[in-house]
Amino acid sequence: MLALAVAERTDFADFLETLTPREWDAPSLCERWTVREVVAHVVSYDELSWRGTAKRFARGRFASGRVNQLGVAEYARDSRELIGLLRAHRRPSGLPAAFGGMIALVDGMIHHQDIRRPLGLPRDIPHERLRTALRLALLAPPIRAFVRARGLTLVATDLDWSRGSGPEVRGRGEALLMAVAGRADALGELSGPGQPLLAERV
Repeated sequence: MLALAVAERTDFADFLETLTPREWDAPSLCERWTVREVVAHVVSYDELSWRGTAKRFARGRFASGRVNQLGVAEYARDSRELIGLLRAHRRPSGLPAAFGGMIALVDGMIHHQDIRRPLGLPRDIPHERLRTALRLALLAPPIRAFVRARGLTLVATDLDWSRGSGPEVRGRGEALLMAVAGRADALGELSGPGQPLLAERV
């Protein structure tokens, strides 16, 4: 899994190299965050020790939104510096390295797409990496994907992957990942009898 996280971060950094200054300041799918702020969030935990991470959580009163905003404010830097930090931590450290790199892979892939989708810059995610992220997203409490997907069968039409039981929701694996992660932008790309229920939960 760590190797997949390293590959995802490498692809992310390579993509960021192609963005214009205007694109860096464009809105992302993360409410109230620009592209620059999403990247700041992605790199904002790697340099923290576990003690430093605990202090940030305490400062944010253990509310994930406030905690993440503290990191974004601290790392709101020049685009070149942010890319440099992402490359320096291509192999994740600190909190993103937890659970064998699960956080770096899943969080990083979702945020990569949070930037690409509104910019109209899609990509083909390697299937092994996407299958792994889909499986892990359903296990990660902060994402709440398991709550949105409860009682539904998710079927990736471009991958050999399905999970769950109940009415089907069908679509490309990337769109399924983004929808269960709470991104309404992907809902129109999904179909099946379970799609309306998923849409209500998103």
